[in-house]
Amino acid sequence: MRIHIATDHAGLDFSRDLQAHLRGAGHEVIDHGPESYDPLDDYPSFCINAALAVVAEQSAGVPALGVVFGGSGNGEQIAANKVTGARAALVWSDATARLAREHNDANVISIGARQHTLDEAKAFIDAFITQPFTNEERHARRIAQLAEYERMGCIAGYRIDAAATREPGTE
Repeated sequence: MRIHIATDHAGLDFSRDLQAHLRGAGHEVIDHGPESYDPLDDYPSFCINAALAVVAEQSAGVPALGVVFGGSGNGEQIAANKVTGARAALVWSDATARLAREHNDANVISIGARQHTLDEAKAFIDAFITQPFTNEERHARRIAQLAEYERMGCIAGYRIDAAATREPGTE
């Protein structure tokens, strides 16, 4: 499996250790940065590049997943989810890592490097990588709806409330 990794300064040491763990398990790891510690670095480009690579490789039939890190993992997940076709999930337990794949067919996970130990992160990543998507109709249907909204701004047969986007008092 090819694993794309990205982080910010908060997860840099974490990322290096996890890359060694993944390579030791036989995975090909591609590091999208950063290359050196900079407490003022900006994580969005690193995480977006990792997510872009995952989506492109999966589209080409290459088995690939992504792992992004930051202090909390929240911003990194948000950045990865800006990529069309990326389904990034914030994980904080073995169960959320497994369910991200099993129910949501997540192709990227985000982990808070300041929230977990290295051993916990290894366990989350291993659970994520080894858990297959169930392909159950209900899960596939929901993922297809998310992809449809991402492409079209609507979900056929469902109401998306445009009123939620209006300025207050303009009804």
